[in-house]
Amino acid sequence: MTTQPKAIYDYRKYWAECFGTAPFLPMSREEMDQLGWDSCDIILVTGDAYVDHPSFGMAVIGRTLEAQGFRVGIIAQPEWQSADNFKVLGKPNLYFGVTAGNMDSMINRYTADKRYRNDDAYTPGDVAGKRPDRAVTVYTQKCKEAFNDVPVIIGGIEASLRRLAHYDYWSESIRRSVLLDSTADILLFGNAERALVEISHRIANGEKIKDIQDIRGTAFLRKQLPENWEEIDSTRIDQPGKPMVKKNPYAMEEEKQEKEADFSGAEAVTILPDPAAVQTDPEGSFIRLPSYEDVKKDTLLYAHTDRIFHKETNPGNARCLVQRHGRNDIWLNQPPIPLTTEELDWVFEMPYQRVPHPVYGDAKIPAYDMIKTSVNIMRGCFGGCTFCSITEHEGRIIQSRSEESILNELEQIRDKTPGFVGQISDLGGPTANMYRLNCKSKEIEESCRRLSCVYPTICSNLNTDHSPTTQLYRKAREIPGIKKIAIASGLRYDLAVEDPEYVKELVTHHVGGYLKIAPEHSEDGPLTKMMKPGMGTYDAFKKMFEQFSKEAGKEQYLIPYFISAHPGSTDEDMMNLALWLKGNGFRVDQVQNFYPSPMATASTMYYTERNPLRPIKRKGSELVFSAKTKDQRRLHKAFLRYHDPDNWSMLRAALRKMGREDLIGRGKKCLVPAETRREQEKYQRERKMKSGARRKFQHARTQHTGLPKNPK
Repeated sequence: MTTQPKAIYDYRKYWAECFGTAPFLPMSREEMDQLGWDSCDIILVTGDAYVDHPSFGMAVIGRTLEAQGFRVGIIAQPEWQSADNFKVLGKPNLYFGVTAGNMDSMINRYTADKRYRNDDAYTPGDVAGKRPDRAVTVYTQKCKEAFNDVPVIIGGIEASLRRLAHYDYWSESIRRSVLLDSTADILLFGNAERALVEISHRIANGEKIKDIQDIRGTAFLRKQLPENWEEIDSTRIDQPGKPMVKKNPYAMEEEKQEKEADFSGAEAVTILPDPAAVQTDPEGSFIRLPSYEDVKKDTLLYAHTDRIFHKETNPGNARCLVQRHGRNDIWLNQPPIPLTTEELDWVFEMPYQRVPHPVYGDAKIPAYDMIKTSVNIMRGCFGGCTFCSITEHEGRIIQSRSEESILNELEQIRDKTPGFVGQISDLGGPTANMYRLNCKSKEIEESCRRLSCVYPTICSNLNTDHSPTTQLYRKAREIPGIKKIAIASGLRYDLAVEDPEYVKELVTHHVGGYLKIAPEHSEDGPLTKMMKPGMGTYDAFKKMFEQFSKEAGKEQYLIPYFISAHPGSTDEDMMNLALWLKGNGFRVDQVQNFYPSPMATASTMYYTERNPLRPIKRKGSELVFSAKTKDQRRLHKAFLRYHDPDNWSMLRAALRKMGREDLIGRGKKCLVPAETRREQEKYQRERKMKSGARRKFQHARTQHTGLPKNPK
C-alpha cells in the first residue's frame, strides 16, 4: 500500500516569504525592483504568454512555489536566438524551470498534415511562431548557455511525453529521451506540484540536484543503479513461458483469453491475477526496458516497450523504469501520488489575478478568452483512449476539488473577471463527468493494472454515481449573478447513461442547443483500437438526450465528433462511417485527422503496425493497418466530408476501386452523386490521354530495348 506523502502546504516556508505576495509574478527587472527583490530564487521559462489564471500551467506552478516562500520570476515566450533574453531577470538562486507551455510545441505549430498553423491561441494577437519547435530542448539549452552553473528542471506536457525514447511523427523517427537532447538536470512528469515543492526546498537547503534521486514523478540520468534492488529484465521478446493458471479479473477483455506469459520478464507486463498476488515490492524493484538503440531498429521491441510502460502507470503498484541510451541510463521513478482534495483546493485557491500580465496591454489572447470564465473541477482521466495523452500525463486516478472551493471560484469569476455578464463557459476538466468517480476499494485501485476503467465494459469496482456533479451544478446555478453555466468539456456518454438523473440535469439546464460528444467512429474494428465504446452506447445516450430535451421543451441536438485515419481504420471502415453519417443526417464540417502524439498507444500502433493492447510476439502479433500516405489520409478525411463536392471525384475513384459503384448515384442509399455529363467527358479524355501515353511508352521501350510490350 502506498503511504500519503507530506502535504504540499505543510513545508516550512523559505525565508523570502517576508517579501509577501506579488500582484503578478515579475517579468522584468523593473517589477523586481518594485517588489524589493535583488534576485529571483526560481525563474520559470514558458512558451505561453503569462496569464495569471489557474488554467495556465505556469501560473499554477509559479503561485504554488510563491506560497512556499520563494521569489518566482517568469520569462514568457523569449526570443530564443540569443541567450541574452534568458538573462533579463538575472541569475536565479536555485534553478530554472522550463516548459513548452500548456500545449506541446510541435502540435501547437503543425497540423496533423504537418502544415504550419497560422495562429497560436496562447500568444497575444493569436500570432504564430513565437515559440521554437521542440521548445523544451531549445529553452533549456539557452538557459545553460546563459548560466551554465544553474540547474534546469523541465516539465509540462512536452517534457512529460518525451521522458523515454519515443516515436516522433514530425521527423518520422525514434528520438531519444528529451533529457539527453535538452541537457536538463532532471525531468518532472505528470502534474508536478508535489515533486517541485520538495525539490525546491531540498535545493534551498543545500542539496545538489544530481543527488536528488528519490522523488516520485522524476526522471534523470543515472550512472550507478541502486544496490540491493531487484532488476526485472524485459529487454527481449522470448518464447512464451508457463500458462497463467488463475483467471485475471483486472485484465481487459482480449487479455482474458491469454493463456501464456509473453516475456522473459513476464512480471513486468502481465496483469497480476488478484491484489494479494503482488509479490514484487514496487519500492525495491525496477524494470529494464529495451534500449533506445534497440527500439530504434526493432518495431516489435518498441511495441513491447509501450506495453510495459502503460502497465506501469498506477502510483499504487508501478515500478521504476530504466532505459539505456548509449552509455547512459534514463531512470524513471514511480508516478507521483495524486493530490488530495485539500491539496488540490489549496493549489487552485492561490491569489490569481485571473487576467493576463499587464505587459500585454489590450492584446487578445484567444486561449484566455476561451477559459477566463471556466472552472477546473478535477484532474485525471480513467478512459484510457489510446489516441489521447491525458492519462500518460495526468494519470488515471481522478483528483477532485471540494464543492466549496469550486463555488468560491465561481464567485471570484463573477467579482474579478472584466466584462463578466453572468455566463460560465465550463465546469469540467479532462472530462465533464468524472468528478469524484473513483474506485470503490483503495486496495483494488492500488493493485489494478487495467488500462481503462470503462473499456471494454465499465469496471464493477468503479463508482459511477454522478450525484456529486449534479448537486454541484444545482448549487452553482443558485449563486447570485450566475445566469448560465455551459458544460464544454468532453462528455463520457458511456458513463452518463449510468445515471439518468445527471443526464436530465445536464440536458435541461446546461446545453445551449448543441452538445458535442465524441463517439470517434462507428465501426468495431477502429473502436477496439481506440478503446472506445460501440455505437450501441451512443444510441442509448441519444435516446435519453432526446427524451429529456423534449421534456424540457427544448429543441437541442447532438454534435458527434469523429477521427479519420486512426490506426485500425480501413478504407471500408471509413466508407461505413460515411454511410452512418449520411443515414443519420450529419454533415461534418470540422474533421480531425489522427495526430500521432508522443507515447500514446495509438501512435505506437501507427508506427509499428502492431497492437500493444495484445501480447507482442515475434510471430503472431496482431497487425494494425494505418493510413500513412498523404493520399490515404486525404481519402479517409474525404469520407467524413462525403457531402463536399471537392471530395466527390476522389471518393468515386475509391468506391470503384472497392467495388462499391452502387454507392455512386442519386439514390437515397448512394454516398456521392454520379458525374455530370461534362465530368464524364473530362474523365474519358483523361483516361484516353493516360492510355495514349502508356502506349507511347511501351512502343519506345520496345524500340530501344528490344523487350516485348508485355514482358512476363
